[in-house]
Amino acid sequence: MDQNERPTSLLHTLGEEIIRIITPVSICMFSVVILVSVLNTNPSNSSSISTIATIAYNESSSDSEWDKFKGALLNSLVFVAVVTAVTFLLVLLFYFRCTSFLKYYMGFSAFLVLGFMGGEIAIFLIEVFRIKIDCFTFVLLLFNFTIVGVFAIFMSQIPIFVTQSYMVVIGVLTAYWFTMLPEWTTWVLLVAMALYDLAAVLLPGGPLRLLVELAISRDEDIPALVYEARPVVSPTSHTVVQRRVWRDRPVIPESQTGPQIGSDSTGTSQIVEEGRAHELSAPLIERVREHGLEPESLDGIGLGLSGAIKLGLGDFIFYSVLVGRAAMYDFMTVYACYLAIIAGLGITLILLAFYQKALPALPVSVMLGVLFYVLTRVFLEEFVVQCSSNLLMF
Repeated sequence: MDQNERPTSLLHTLGEEIIRIITPVSICMFSVVILVSVLNTNPSNSSSISTIATIAYNESSSDSEWDKFKGALLNSLVFVAVVTAVTFLLVLLFYFRCTSFLKYYMGFSAFLVLGFMGGEIAIFLIEVFRIKIDCFTFVLLLFNFTIVGVFAIFMSQIPIFVTQSYMVVIGVLTAYWFTMLPEWTTWVLLVAMALYDLAAVLLPGGPLRLLVELAISRDEDIPALVYEARPVVSPTSHTVVQRRVWRDRPVIPESQTGPQIGSDSTGTSQIVEEGRAHELSAPLIERVREHGLEPESLDGIGLGLSGAIKLGLGDFIFYSVLVGRAAMYDFMTVYACYLAIIAGLGITLILLAFYQKALPALPVSVMLGVLFYVLTRVFLEEFVVQCSSNLLMF
């Protein structure tokens, strides 16, 4: 027996891939904080927008706190109901094998985000920094940026770094627009979406669970906006590292893979343990095929059925909305919320190792982030009041 050989822990096995997924999440959150800090100095840009999330109630500064809470709760219920209905519609379309339509829909959504939302934010930045550019050049650059982004997301021949970059950009653009919602609506909506993620994934009749079970029964992938980390390659064998298993299965050893963050069709994600379809205790979207993976099967650019960690774009968005809203108050609050979100991802992995079944990746981080935001604001306000009182005494 080799004396240098020793059993590797879960953190050692997954450490590199966890860093590769935390890095883009951090970049996305940092970019949203910068946008909020720069653009919210202009009152015309920081005003609330009218969307499906504000269709039931439009918050006003003259309303009482209780009225704002009731209105925000109503807005969140409407938004979650719409998301649920759309997800059930996706289940129906996928059931009737309308996969091409779903792919075109995802491509059209990416085009709208990059073209219209990205163009609007670009105009805001041009106004703030007073960049001199003519309309023709601006439209040409925006059109090329948008088209390249759509192809980068839905074509496997594009280098993985370009695809990853555009996924982060889409998360940043969408998250910034969510930060323009009224304050009460934003916070209640974050909590509501975290609860929806739990119900949709874990309940037997949840729309995401139905969608995933259908995909598993057909051995098909669901078109979705998912960030995929680069697969980890062993420095000794030069092959893709396969994840360890946590329970015995009567299957071929090559089919053994381990934890992965998969994504649902609406952008939220779950951390899952790979295995055979009938052994799954909760939904799985991005399945790794049950065979070994050699380096040459990665399309030469790091893409393939490698079992690398994947994170749904919805998590990028809602994490960034949380820190973006915190940036409107204080940067110390931003730092506290960021640490809470990262800690939430780690806690979800620990819970996965303990319970050995799939768990949504959104709720723990959002709940911790909201809790840290409230506590930080309370303590900071108390600290400011105390310092003011001491200064007045002197």
